[in-house]
Amino acid sequence: MDKLQQIVSQFIGDDANMEIKPLGKGHINDSYKVIAGDKEYVLQRINHHIFKNVHQLQDNIQRVTEHIRKKLTGQGIIDVDRRVLTLVPTFDGALYYQDTTGDYWRVMDFIKESKSYDEINPELAYRAGMAFGDFQKMLADLPGEPLFETIPNFHNMEARLETFREAVKANKAGRLDKVAELVKEIEDRAEEMCKAEKLHREGKLPKRINHCDTKVNNILFDKNDQVLCVVDLDTVMPGYVLSDFGDFIRTGANTGAEDDKNLDNVSVDLDIFEAYAKGYLKNAAPFLSEVEVENLAFGAKLLTYMQTVRFFTDYIDGDTYYKIAYPEHNLVRTEAQFKLLQSLEENFEKMQQIVRKNYYLCTALF
Repeated sequence: MDKLQQIVSQFIGDDANMEIKPLGKGHINDSYKVIAGDKEYVLQRINHHIFKNVHQLQDNIQRVTEHIRKKLTGQGIIDVDRRVLTLVPTFDGALYYQDTTGDYWRVMDFIKESKSYDEINPELAYRAGMAFGDFQKMLADLPGEPLFETIPNFHNMEARLETFREAVKANKAGRLDKVAELVKEIEDRAEEMCKAEKLHREGKLPKRINHCDTKVNNILFDKNDQVLCVVDLDTVMPGYVLSDFGDFIRTGANTGAEDDKNLDNVSVDLDIFEAYAKGYLKNAAPFLSEVEVENLAFGAKLLTYMQTVRFFTDYIDGDTYYKIAYPEHNLVRTEAQFKLLQSLEENFEKMQQIVRKNYYLCTALF
């Protein structure tokens, strides 16, 4: 029995005919598809260098998936096992297994006849909006203590700026002279971009359960392109709804690539923005506060600014965090994200009008 079979056996027992093959191209965890008789599973090695508390991580996912399962069952949904992830415990009842080399592993049921998309269009954006809106709505009343923060300060702009300023001060790679103008652009926006943290301290902006990686490829669709469920729950933790909304727009509504060298390619696609906002508000409008609604479009600016700062920080530090394909890659990423931010700023009033119009249409139905 090879190593992977030995690991899987901790969850489902021995099976001489077990098949295990690589699955997908995840950036964080290594994934495998397991076929054992008529059952199929997903085996994942959890990257414990990023997710340092695996016990709390798995507890988060268990709480979230069990709560969604109860909600779906209560709604009379028949194919519940295709509509929410199912963790498979070890024979000892644990939600993960640590092997002899210190790596952590988990097993989930494989959702058959499902697919995901990397490309986006308005129809998929609309359905993705409904999916993430529904995901937040179902978890808005999760009982018990707040979820564990699997990556501390992940979407905390104040913390990101603190790290950025430390990098500027240290200037480890000696690159500051050529980017001084861009540093000023970052600082000119800093106060506005810390608005969410300020509103939270004033008690005006609540923290809710966020997905924190709202890309279209984190949604499974059936053969008819109907949403099955939201996946990749490692970063599910407390946050501001505007962050989840904004992160989808940052990745999904960009007409260019995240590292586009031709900045003329980069702008916000308002058709994608409107489709996502319409789908999201269709499900999320009932539980959102007015402050949250008024700041959804701001979330798109915030998350794009945040990613600009993250790429820029790494460039100034000498490329120690993100993988790069060539020496100036992080600067190219920084400039492309900044160009998207400028497009979002130019279109901000249109985006606000889109959100307000769709919020009004949705709330008029209740």
